[in-house]
Amino acid sequence: MKTEMDIRHASHPEDVKRYDTQTLRKHFLIESLFEPGHLHMTYTHYDRLVIGGAMPAEQPLVLEAPQTLKTEYFFERREAGFVNLGGPAVIAVDGEEHSLNRLDALYVGKGAKKVTLASPDPSDPAKLYFCSANAHHTLPVSKMAIDKANPNHLGSLETSNERTIYQFIHEGGLQSCQLMLGITILKPGSIWNTMPAHLHDRRMEAYLYFDLNPDARVFHMMGLPEESRHLVVANEQAVISPPWSIHSGAGTSNYSFIWAMAGENYTFKDMDSVPMDTLK
Repeated sequence: MKTEMDIRHASHPEDVKRYDTQTLRKHFLIESLFEPGHLHMTYTHYDRLVIGGAMPAEQPLVLEAPQTLKTEYFFERREAGFVNLGGPAVIAVDGEEHSLNRLDALYVGKGAKKVTLASPDPSDPAKLYFCSANAHHTLPVSKMAIDKANPNHLGSLETSNERTIYQFIHEGGLQSCQLMLGITILKPGSIWNTMPAHLHDRRMEAYLYFDLNPDARVFHMMGLPEESRHLVVANEQAVISPPWSIHSGAGTSNYSFIWAMAGENYTFKDMDSVPMDTLK
């Protein structure tokens, strides 16, 4: 087993105005998350979020605390939400096994000492994406299948943004200290997510884009409203979105993404809309 941890420092929006494409991607794009037999993690100083991807093969992967965390075990002061994007998965939390089919989610709370990630069928390996935030008290391990998640149907085909938001970890679903997580799935013929754009200065957000064909891309919009930038994102790549940045994107086809947030509050609808005439 190989565990890798990348560290990303926070960037001031005035500095980001001067970033070229390579520098923007270096600071905000996570290009590789899923590799057979490996566990990849990125630690961002925005709200101390850890963004990870695990692809267990013949042997289970153990989620251990990297040196970066300075703790005895990963969940000593953390919580995490997992979503399975691949074949069947089994997550064992202190010996108790939880089976996840594709797009099922699992919350693991503070205090879990041993967490292992396994693929029951190595020929159809699991792909476990997870986001982890700091936690201040212990909450129970909880699972939610996608058909049990709260669906919000938004947008329309006429505006190319017909989509369904499935909420997993939030104030009305699986409970957490501060982590929120869900999946947005765009309907065929729709490419825009959240336009007009919005931002929420009280929390950061991470996005994992998936269900894209190899030749498809998402143009992830970011930056200050009056000084926007974009990242070209391929399938199963993730974006770190700072709290000062707009949230929006458009694809060359429809796509899906996992969103996760951590920060000041715990209110899903806390966002500030950006008028179209403000965007530049």
